[in-house]
Amino acid sequence: MAAMPATASWRAYAALFVGVLILSLSAILTAIAQAPGSVVSFYRVLIGNLVLLVPFAAVFRRDRARLSRRGVGLALLAGFFFGLDLAAWATAINQGGATIPTLLGNLAPIWVALGAWLIFREQLNWKFWSGLGIALAGVLAVLNLSFENGLSATPGAGFGLISAFFYGAYLLTTQKGRDHLNALSFFWLAALGSALCLLGLVFVLGDPLTGYSAQTYWAFIGLGVIVQGGGWLLITFAQGYLPASLVAPTLLVQPVLTAFLAGPLLGEQFSAQQWLGGAAVLLGIIVVYRSRLLPRLAPRAV
Repeated sequence: MAAMPATASWRAYAALFVGVLILSLSAILTAIAQAPGSVVSFYRVLIGNLVLLVPFAAVFRRDRARLSRRGVGLALLAGFFFGLDLAAWATAINQGGATIPTLLGNLAPIWVALGAWLIFREQLNWKFWSGLGIALAGVLAVLNLSFENGLSATPGAGFGLISAFFYGAYLLTTQKGRDHLNALSFFWLAALGSALCLLGLVFVLGDPLTGYSAQTYWAFIGLGVIVQGGGWLLITFAQGYLPASLVAPTLLVQPVLTAFLAGPLLGEQFSAQQWLGGAAVLLGIIVVYRSRLLPRLAPRAV
């Protein structure tokens, strides 16, 4: 990456810092929303797309000829996976609080690496497998599995792991789709695909789109405007100036910040075993990431 002006450097670091702070509010706002996961996720991507409609329209007007059919198709497919990811993640938060689903959602880089190994025949070195072992050991500690109770895990943990799987599928699809579209076009079209997927899911599950409290609607607006719109733009700006080796590990601060906020705001409490397990999960993900150093396969930004 070429050297950048001092002003741009300062702005990039500030954007990364504020962006991570904003993303850490995502799980908190989702928990406050008091609505089914499919509904929360639908309003999030719908409002976020409306916020980004003007900049997308400007890019579309300029680069219309570059929107290849394959790129649009891959973006919509990525959005389908991202919609299922958000719905599973929000459902996990409704069942088990904000922190653990957010932490488990960060396992997506491991799913991506395994998918690249199976689908794209990419080679994985010993660092990856050691990182995978560390992360899985941490997951067992975080889930607080009890053999006495028939291996009953922390509520919402299953949906948190499903969320990470679909986010991994989103990242793998994005890896191919970004070869055909610019960042803003791909993200907006993927969010459109997510909105369509989630709208269908809402109708299939029979979840109501209206009739919620004012607090819930404000949470929808916060997720759409602040998180989906503002947080994503700040992280994207930072990624344009800072190396992925810096941005990706920094994003792992997100679940830590969520845990600290969930205590006073949501009353969530965790055992020492779960804190140590969470640290092991993050360490394992860092080892996995450094074993591959692929800028597009970054930890989760929810």
